[in-house]
Amino acid sequence: MTQGFCRASEIIKERAGGTIEEGVSMSQPVQIVEYDPRWPMIFGRLAAVIRDGLGPLVLRIEHVGSTAVPGLPAKPIVDMDAVIPVGAAPAEAIAALRPLGYTHEGDLGIAGREAFTSPEGAPAHHLYVCAADSPELARHLAFRDFLRAHPESARRYGELKWELAARHRDDRSAYTVGKSVFIENALAEAHAEARRSAGQG
Repeated sequence: MTQGFCRASEIIKERAGGTIEEGVSMSQPVQIVEYDPRWPMIFGRLAAVIRDGLGPLVLRIEHVGSTAVPGLPAKPIVDMDAVIPVGAAPAEAIAALRPLGYTHEGDLGIAGREAFTSPEGAPAHHLYVCAADSPELARHLAFRDFLRAHPESARRYGELKWELAARHRDDRSAYTVGKSVFIENALAEAHAEARRSAGQG
């Protein structure tokens, strides 16, 4: 490991802080906690470092997932989508993130995104690189915005998460599958609202 690599990883840790759990593994138990108002701040600090590392390769960085919805219980892991231009080669972003301590994991079975492990010692977060026209990015944003705009739906989603976490504490895959029907229904409602707003019935 080079000195530059080590220093970049230290910058992530120093600038983002260690105020939420470090690291994350699929083998760890599912842990849901009450909403933490520090999550947006953690996102902002991480995003600033990533934006500096990617430079002109990145259009914007979106805070997605449950930690992006005020008041929503969540796993204490910040989800982030770094958006690159349509047609841009992900390889350039992968190379630019490597010195910051991010290791590319491929798309993990979901086309349209590139996943990364987070640097050692950084606050727990998931980073994905998505093209601006990525369907997965669109899903992330639609679901986040729907929950932000519909507090009652967010409340019901939070209750479901608590229930599933208690039932599937040691099975992250089952926990994720258990949320799928709610998520798909919410996305369908979000799409219907968008069509109505556009005057398409």
